[in-house]
Amino acid sequence: MAYAKLGRTSSQRKALLRDLATDLIINERIETTEAKAKELRPIVEKMVTLGKRGDLHARRQAAAFVRNETADEETGQDAIQKLFADIAPRFEERQGGYTRILKVGPRRGDGAPMAIIEFV
Repeated sequence: MAYAKLGRTSSQRKALLRDLATDLIINERIETTEAKAKELRPIVEKMVTLGKRGDLHARRQAAAFVRNETADEETGQDAIQKLFADIAPRFEERQGGYTRILKVGPRRGDGAPMAIIEFV
């Protein structure tokens, strides 16, 4: 199994990817390092696929990974509700490839290559 360790233990890596996935669902666009964006892409693609399935089991599987954070203060919608109600229906006709990674310049300070990951 090939994956980047991102300089973290497995529990730290899982927590990082859970946070990034939740932030991407809520904001629909985040800026992070290229390595993190490349590791995040397959996870978010699976979450959108679960959202497209839309049944209770898929909702519970997504809820087991995505953090319970409020996505919209006005409606009280959380991240899972946004995934299933707003994001997944947009990709109903699309067979994968729900995200795009745009490379931006190096980060000031340590020169890490940065990228923007967003929904198509």
